[in-house]
Amino acid sequence: WLDMTSMERPLNRAIYLVVLAAEEPSPLAPESDEESVKTGSDGEDEKDKDGDKEDEDEEVEVSIDFEGIGQRIISLDVPVRNYSAVEAGEEGTVFYLERIANEDGMRLHRYSLEDREATEVLEGVGGYVISADGKKLLYQSSGQWAIVDAGESPEPGDGKLDLSDMKMRVDPAAEWRQIFREAWRYQRDYFYVENVHGLDLDWAFKTYSPWVDHVRHRADLTYILDILGGETAVGHSFAGGGDHPDVERVPVGLLGADFAVEGGRYRIAKIYNGENWNPGLRAPLSGPGIDARVGDYLLAVDGVELTAGMNPYSLFDRTAGKQTVLTLGAAPKMKDTREVTVVPVANEVGLRQRDWVEGNRRKVDELSGGKLAYVWVPDTGGGGYRSFNRYYFAQKDKKGAVIDERYNHGGSIADYIVDLLARELFGFFNNPVGNRQPWTAPNAALWGPKVMIINEMSGSGGDMLPFMFRLRGIGPLVGTTTWGGLVGIWDVPALIDGGYITAPRGGFYNLAGEWDVENEGIPPDIEVEQTPKLVNAGHDPQLEAAVDAALDMLQTQSVEILPQPKDPVRTKRPGR
Repeated sequence: WLDMTSMERPLNRAIYLVVLAAEEPSPLAPESDEESVKTGSDGEDEKDKDGDKEDEDEEVEVSIDFEGIGQRIISLDVPVRNYSAVEAGEEGTVFYLERIANEDGMRLHRYSLEDREATEVLEGVGGYVISADGKKLLYQSSGQWAIVDAGESPEPGDGKLDLSDMKMRVDPAAEWRQIFREAWRYQRDYFYVENVHGLDLDWAFKTYSPWVDHVRHRADLTYILDILGGETAVGHSFAGGGDHPDVERVPVGLLGADFAVEGGRYRIAKIYNGENWNPGLRAPLSGPGIDARVGDYLLAVDGVELTAGMNPYSLFDRTAGKQTVLTLGAAPKMKDTREVTVVPVANEVGLRQRDWVEGNRRKVDELSGGKLAYVWVPDTGGGGYRSFNRYYFAQKDKKGAVIDERYNHGGSIADYIVDLLARELFGFFNNPVGNRQPWTAPNAALWGPKVMIINEMSGSGGDMLPFMFRLRGIGPLVGTTTWGGLVGIWDVPALIDGGYITAPRGGFYNLAGEWDVENEGIPPDIEVEQTPKLVNAGHDPQLEAAVDAALDMLQTQSVEILPQPKDPVRTKRPGR
C-alpha cells in the first residue's frame, strides 16, 4: 500500500474458490475415468429427454455455512503468477488477467471448471468486461475497443468497434452544477475527519453554488472547486482536469545548453552533459562525434542566420527529435564556421536536474575531502526509490552521508529509506583476496553519521521522511521547515467529465495519540536559509552547513572498519 518497502517486490497470486455450503462437493474433486451409463427400459439415457432444460424462472438460493469455511477454500490448478481482474463468465467459467514483465498489456485467460483447464484468450489486453449473461466479452487493446464471443479465442482485431463517429450530447451548464454538487459531497463523505476541520458544509454549498451559474468555461469551474476545497483548510487540496478544448502543442527543440549574448550573437555558456546511453538523459551537444564546445557561437540553425535580436527558440520550432543542422563558430561572425548535425530534445528538465545533483555530489566530496556521500531523494515514489538506490549504495566506501530531500514532492512512506539509513553494524566477514577490505554485516549499508537537508518545498511523503529520520535518531535536520501536508489523498472518485477534486482521506497522528505534521511541518535542528546573496554568488548555504555538521559528527561518530584479526587455531598437531 503506502510503504516504499513494497516497491519492486515480486508479486504473484493464485486464484481461489470457496465452496459456500458444507454439504456441497468440491467442483475440483477427483473424478473417475470409468464410463458408466444407466439406461431405462427403452434403452435411452435416463437424462432428461428434453435436454436437461432448467427452469429459467427458478430462484437461486445461496446458502453460506461459515463454520469450517476456511477448509473449503481451494485453488484452481493454474500456475502462481501475477493475476488480477477475476470476472465470472457463463456458469462454470472464470476470466482473469495476467501481467507479463516487460510486455505491453496483459494476457486474458479463461478457466473452465468442467474441463479443469485454462485457455489463453488474448494478449495485449488493457482491460475487459464480461456481459451480464456471460456470453460477450468487451476488451480494450492498443487504444481500440472490441466485442467478441466470450467462449471463443479471437484473433487480434476481431470484433473491433468503430468509434470514430461516437458522440455524446452534453449540457455544460447542467453538468457543471452536477460536478459542483458532487465535489461538495466528496468533502462531506470522504474527508478524513467528520467535522471537515469545523467547516459548515451547508454554508459552503449555499455560498458557492450560485457562482456556478456564472461559469462559462471549465477553467471557471475549476477555480470555484479550488476555492471550495480551500475552505477545508487542508494541505492536499487540489482541483483540476475535466473537459478542455484540444490545444496543439508545438514541439520546440532544445539543445541542453545555456546561452550568453556576446557580440550581437548567442554564445554557448554551458553544455549539460547527460547520459547518452539513457534515453531520458540524452544530451544533444555531448554525444559522440558532435563537435560543439563551450564558447562556440550559435550562428545559424538549418541555414537560417541567428542574431541576438531574435528569439533563439524561434528557429527550433518543431525540431524536437529531428535532425537539425547548427552552424557554429569561434567568433561572432559568419566566417570560419563549421556545421554540426544534432537531434534536439523536447525537454531539458532531466539534464538540468542531473547537473544539479551531480554538482552537489561533487561539492560535498570536495568540501569533505572525499569523506561524505551525497544522495538526493526527489520524491518518495519511484523516482526517489531509484535515485536513493543508485547513489546510496554506490558510495558505501564513504564515512558518512548528506541526504538531501529538498523539493521532495512525496508519494509513499519512505520506510525503506529510513530502515536502511538506521541500520546497525553487526560485524564483518573477512576478504582474503584483493585489497583484503572486509565485508560488513549487513553489507547493504553506508556507515557513519548522516545529515538530512530539508526545505519548505518538501511535503507529504517529503514531510514524513524527515519525521521518521528524526524519530529514529539518525541525525540532525538542516535547512528550513517542511511544507506540512500529511493528510493523504486516495480513493476519491473522478468527476463525471474526468476532472478531479481531492478530499484528503488519511491524517497522521503520532505515538502520543495527537494529530501531527499537518499544517506544522518538520522544523530543522539547524536552521539555514538560502539567502539570495550567497546563492547568487554560487554558494548553497544549506548544503555547506550539512557538510559542516556531518564533519563535526565524524569526530565522535565515525565507524571504524576493523582489520582482520589474527588467524584462529582450531586444531593441534599430536604431541603438542
